[in-house]
Amino acid sequence: MTALVLPDVDLYESWAATVAEFEPEQMHGSGWWHLQATARDTSPAGCRAWVESLRSYGDHDVELPDGLVPCDYYWITTGDPAEMVGFLALRHSLNEFLLEEGGHIGFSIRPSRRRRGHASRALALAVAKAGERGLERVLVTCDVDNRASAGTIEVNGGVFEDVRNGKRRYWITTRDAG
Repeated sequence: MTALVLPDVDLYESWAATVAEFEPEQMHGSGWWHLQATARDTSPAGCRAWVESLRSYGDHDVELPDGLVPCDYYWITTGDPAEMVGFLALRHSLNEFLLEEGGHIGFSIRPSRRRRGHASRALALAVAKAGERGLERVLVTCDVDNRASAGTIEVNGGVFEDVRNGKRRYWITTRDAG
């Protein structure tokens, strides 16, 4: 069953394999841009640094660099024992860039695990978590030519608003807000 788990060094082997599969693709929802100098460092030390960095971004007491908003990062997993299949970011609010292009939720599934429903299930879990955070609706975007992501967003209740800067923009109403 697909799950969202907080980044954890206990998933090191699966994490390293996931990162390797994305080369050279962008890992949406992974937070890799916070560690650009070491983002592809798949050593145990690299994993530990990544985990520590990602966990700090959800803490409202931590001062974030300009242009960033608090964000919960998750690793998308399946099975027992857990195997990592992707990344997901749930941003607590929108700044100007996120309103135009990035949205509240970003996600990606490793190439070998695509087309198995993980993205749809992970997005549904993230929308529920957004509702628990008090967000009444979330913005989710994808590249205009990414039909798979558009379908995932639409299956999860995404209502198309428009295209801006090459991104399709959808709003999803959360079920638990209020």
